[in-house]
Amino acid sequence: MFLIVAAALAACAPRPGNWILQEVRASAGDAQTTTVFVATTRAPQGRGSTRFGSAWSLGVSHAAFTVSVPAGHRPGRIEWPDGLVDPRSSFAVIGSTNLTPEEYHTVLARDPRRGAGIGLFVHGYNHSFPEALYRLVQLSVDAGTGGVPVLFSWPSAGTPFGYLADRDAVAFSRDALTRTLIGLAASAKGGTVTVTAHSMGALLTMESLRQLRLEGRGDVLDRLSVILAAPDIDPDLFRAQVAVIGQMRQPMTILVSPDDRALRLAGRLSAHRWRVGALDVRDPRVREAVAEAGIMVIDISDLPAQGLARHDRYIELAAIYDDLMSDRPRAPSPLAQIGQAGAFVLDGLQGALTPPTAP
Repeated sequence: MFLIVAAALAACAPRPGNWILQEVRASAGDAQTTTVFVATTRAPQGRGSTRFGSAWSLGVSHAAFTVSVPAGHRPGRIEWPDGLVDPRSSFAVIGSTNLTPEEYHTVLARDPRRGAGIGLFVHGYNHSFPEALYRLVQLSVDAGTGGVPVLFSWPSAGTPFGYLADRDAVAFSRDALTRTLIGLAASAKGGTVTVTAHSMGALLTMESLRQLRLEGRGDVLDRLSVILAAPDIDPDLFRAQVAVIGQMRQPMTILVSPDDRALRLAGRLSAHRWRVGALDVRDPRVREAVAEAGIMVIDISDLPAQGLARHDRYIELAAIYDDLMSDRPRAPSPLAQIGQAGAFVLDGLQGALTPPTAP
């Protein structure tokens, strides 16, 4: 029964195919364009193609996409094409190219936006490649912080019935993300790499951070600012991962919502075990644990959710980023300089962080 409910929740969101990645000749004159770099363990759909599907690839493919965002863009939303791709009304790819690993790192390191930092996005369960790509474009445009947006896309099956397959795909992609983080830290040339990982992508990210520590790459971990949004991770597994990773130079930030329905379903699929993304910051045990671990946990339940699953509230942070950071130094990417250990509640109306009240 819960799988039927999961399918119903997922059906509320559009399911675009790779056809929307067809290139248009030029963007509309008043549109905004941004270039995104991609590293992926998805196999390309054809030799030389920049369209990536759900098939797994032992090698990592690299590419760059230039995407046009229409002038009428609404913060927090992706304007999907309705029929033919029209840059006047929808997101549109106006350029894409495959890159060798050497070209990827060279071009990224020379990108003039690098001075504002590098932002890596790791998508979650049930995502197609176009959904992941356009979500990063939306987050980058809405936050308006500059920096170089980079997508790490693992081969999600892109179906609500692919939960177990997606967990396998996460394990399959762990080494590739670890190597990607090492490369980005080198390309940042002393700057910060902000990693925003959503849902099951947070599990992948934590596994890669653990691998970096085991490989003695504290130099890379020190360059990272990590944000886990609605992480689909078992609390005991997370505790074991943190025990290996240790406290990071820049405190990890976790965005939670106790009413997240997608994580409730994930918990039922996992023998009724809670997920980290649904923790209650009012629980004194949670507050004590995160303070001891040097982690910041923020309850973002006050932010609006776009779907019935209530699993996507992190999207709204980019839209209110300027208000949230108005009294703080300008950061290279969302929440990068908020971090401090402890539990907090985000007031979606006031844009303020406050300690939680007792239950």
